[in-house]
Amino acid sequence: MTKVDRRHFLMSSVALPAVLKASALPSQNNTVRVAVVGFNGRGKAHISAYLKIPNVEIAALCDVDQAVVENGCKMVEAAGKKRPATFTDIRKVLEDQSIDAVSLATPNFHHTLQTIWAVQAGKDVFVEKPCSYNMFEAQQIIAASRKYNRIVQDGTGAGAQLHEAKRRLKEGIIGDVYMARGLCFKVRDTIERAREEPVPAGVAYDLWTGPAPVKPFTRNRFHYNWHWQWDYGNGDLGNQGAHQIHAARMALGVKYPTQISSMGGHYMFDDDQETPNTQVATFEFEDGGKKKLLVFEVRHWITNNEAGIGERSDAQAGAAAGQPQTVGNIWYGSKGYLATGRGGWQTFMGQEQAPGPKSEAGAGVGGFVNFIDVVRSRKREDQLSEIEEGAISTMLIHLANISYRTRRTLYFDPVTYSCKGDAEATALFTRSQYRSPFVVPNVAGTKTD
Repeated sequence: MTKVDRRHFLMSSVALPAVLKASALPSQNNTVRVAVVGFNGRGKAHISAYLKIPNVEIAALCDVDQAVVENGCKMVEAAGKKRPATFTDIRKVLEDQSIDAVSLATPNFHHTLQTIWAVQAGKDVFVEKPCSYNMFEAQQIIAASRKYNRIVQDGTGAGAQLHEAKRRLKEGIIGDVYMARGLCFKVRDTIERAREEPVPAGVAYDLWTGPAPVKPFTRNRFHYNWHWQWDYGNGDLGNQGAHQIHAARMALGVKYPTQISSMGGHYMFDDDQETPNTQVATFEFEDGGKKKLLVFEVRHWITNNEAGIGERSDAQAGAAAGQPQTVGNIWYGSKGYLATGRGGWQTFMGQEQAPGPKSEAGAGVGGFVNFIDVVRSRKREDQLSEIEEGAISTMLIHLANISYRTRRTLYFDPVTYSCKGDAEATALFTRSQYRSPFVVPNVAGTKTD
């Protein structure tokens, strides 16, 4: 094992502006100027949210697809706001010193590198889930936020109801909590097989490919369906499941798993999908001498509801929009269990499973409002989803997928940041190679082969 020189990585990864802002203080009249990057799907929610927050200006929009850029501009103008500056390359956005914050809803495999570029340029960052594409990147995004002293907000776990449920579990509402489950049951139809074709007009495909290997363009390697290809995505465990695995871990009150096992497969369809569409992952934790268990399940087709959790997916759920789903969490304790879904949380008590206390908090302050508040206050402790917690939850996703791909149980050591006695699994902590100049810098000084 050789220690990678962090200065070399920081200097060679990509050319950034030489002059970095000392601090990202809000612009005149206390207005926070935000650039939204990537908004074909989830990013539309970023635009909608910032348009509703007082004294926030969407100053720039950036996407590699010009048709998507134009649609974003129409959203802003339809709200009666002035047309923002537009960009194709995020690096050009970061040269504008008047921009205070960057809001990232790009594909998973861009999240860490673009966050690091942004904090190096003096910007605060809201980064969508999962905040890293692999284990190596999870370390680097934390280290970069600390080194450059920026506010970095993770896009998971920022709901007031989750924090209320976590508090009530800690207070003992269902007794001694020993287990959590995350449920990601969403209808996902086949993506079929897509032929290779020319890159569509107006698409900067080299920028979209970024750190990933260059492959011919197909519709299944682009908008949304990239989630199901290992070069770019992390399957539904890292897509929808990123929210629920974060909630499960946070409210269970644990950090790093000691033992991880995952299995599943790509069932029913014969198509281009590489990631599993059905998956079960089990994590064991040692918490103060007590063992705790976290089980996560992904199902892609016909399934049941559980513990009162069941609804139809929203309009931004890609191919699953409007379909029945069971997406939420259940925590089990000595006196009962607590379940959460989009409608809040509720408890079921005793062997009779009698209805118990329910949610008290309303919608509360959302993640985008909280992010803007902390950009102004600079109080990291007020963040609903600070990047370190998001990155730790992301590690569970990656460890589960590594267990699935190696077909064996892993024993994780957070001190050495490796899988004990398993060089093959540890090698999957990072890409075999990052494509220049889209190299994730080794800010943390992580040891790599």
